[in-house]
Amino acid sequence: MRYLVMYDMMESLRNTNQWLGATAQAMGSYPQLGLVPNPFFRTLAAWGEVTERSFARMVAKPDWNINSVVAEDGRDHVVNVETVVERPFGDLIRFDVLGRPEKKRRVLLVAPMSGHYATLLRSTVQSLLPDCEVWITDWHNARDIPVSEGKFDVEDYTEYLVDFMKELGPDIHVIAVCQPAPLTLAATAYLAGEDPECQPRSLTLIGGPIDPDAAPTEVTDFGNSVTMGQLEQLVLQRVGFKYPGVGRMVYPGLQQLSSFMAMNGERHSKAFFDQILRVAKGDASDHDAHNRFYDEYLAVMDMTAEFYLSTVERVFKTREIARNVFTVRGKPCDAGKITTVAVKIVEGEKDDISAPGQCLAALDLLTGLPDEKKASHVEPGAGHYGIFAGKSWRNNIRPLVLEFIDANSAAPATRMTAAE
Repeated sequence: MRYLVMYDMMESLRNTNQWLGATAQAMGSYPQLGLVPNPFFRTLAAWGEVTERSFARMVAKPDWNINSVVAEDGRDHVVNVETVVERPFGDLIRFDVLGRPEKKRRVLLVAPMSGHYATLLRSTVQSLLPDCEVWITDWHNARDIPVSEGKFDVEDYTEYLVDFMKELGPDIHVIAVCQPAPLTLAATAYLAGEDPECQPRSLTLIGGPIDPDAAPTEVTDFGNSVTMGQLEQLVLQRVGFKYPGVGRMVYPGLQQLSSFMAMNGERHSKAFFDQILRVAKGDASDHDAHNRFYDEYLAVMDMTAEFYLSTVERVFKTREIARNVFTVRGKPCDAGKITTVAVKIVEGEKDDISAPGQCLAALDLLTGLPDEKKASHVEPGAGHYGIFAGKSWRNNIRPLVLEFIDANSAAPATRMTAAE
């Protein structure tokens, strides 16, 4: 019961701060206060506006807001977001560009399930849509999933990816961003062993912890410094009475967000302080750079406890992916069996979450894959976010990924074996 109380207490604190922000904005915005020659009330209203908006975004799932795309005919074509496969813990959705001839490039984006919604990849989707048919994994907030739907751990996650790849067929190109990189590699290896005809044409892994020990960061140091028992006691809670998933044990999104913010506390504090000043001066707008970033960054979701714990234990602590001993329902996911899927690694030079070397370790596991089907790229000066959604992605990485997809679009004539 104490877990239920703690979850509801966190939600109450968030709700209170949202109310305080709204109240301060209302109080500081009275027209009569404009007669007072003091910036205090304008600053109070600005603080309230920024505070209310920030805490309100923490429980709202962002919209995709991808309404149209310009095609080669120069016309705007409406984009329809449709669900292709519906599952309790996550859907496979498609961005269908209406009235446009189907593109040859077919891309499956595997979005992270690490505290944020799939909309974190909105700009990635937008950049790919003019040149590709795009599908993406849309993971659900664990707080909204009834306990009756059962558990969801790393093996369930991998099976979801296997099913999604089978649904889309072997002419798909998979791009996994950050957290899902090791499990996407495992899903591809699973298909290589169990259903090789359903393997994708290519696999691009972007900034993921294939081998967390290859280049330690604060994230890996934390994972190694705590025991599984400590994690269970310190970070897990049961969903409160407000949501359909009441009673489900989760790693709360609000707790994950506090960890994210603490890693770069000084930078976030300055960003909010500067935004308050901009609002007070009238220089801010509803969709300025600050709001575009933080509206998405602050929108967090809960993860199931079993997914969080199994990720820490099997990916970070025992390094099952890195040691190539990961299994799903007792069946091995041997990366050495991948012989036809071209694999590209993308890392950021200044990535402080998945440092250079962690993702590159995947290539060493692909013992059955010819060297000409392996590629890697380290983006100079790029941080974690930049390698899939920032300027580095738009200007340098995206063209390289599309070039890699084009170079590996033809179906393999025969399935190669390690012996060959």
